[in-house]
Amino acid sequence: GTEFTSTALDHWAYWNKVALNFSRPGTPGDNPHIAALNSLVRRECLSQHWFIDLKDAQEVLDRWRLDYNTVRPHGSLRHSTPAQYGAGPLFTPCPERLRNLHP
Repeated sequence: GTEFTSTALDHWAYWNKVALNFSRPGTPGDNPHIAALNSLVRRECLSQHWFIDLKDAQEVLDRWRLDYNTVRPHGSLRHSTPAQYGAGPLFTPCPERLRNLHP
């Protein structure tokens, strides 16, 4: 979005050899997972706090991120936290399918 089109960011990206890739304006469907996460961060964290300074904002966002990744279960991850899901096996077959396997 337009919040990421600043001259400072452009200069930083240039000097750090980072290629910037922006979504097309008005098309949140291009990156639905990112749009959903941004909305969640705004609603649950940024809109709930007045920040004193950048350090305060970083501390509040760090606490929110820690809760989001290690405490809060996610339905899309079989009701586990991202930390649990990331630490577990990549694939766990359901018991019904295991019974149907033939040697």
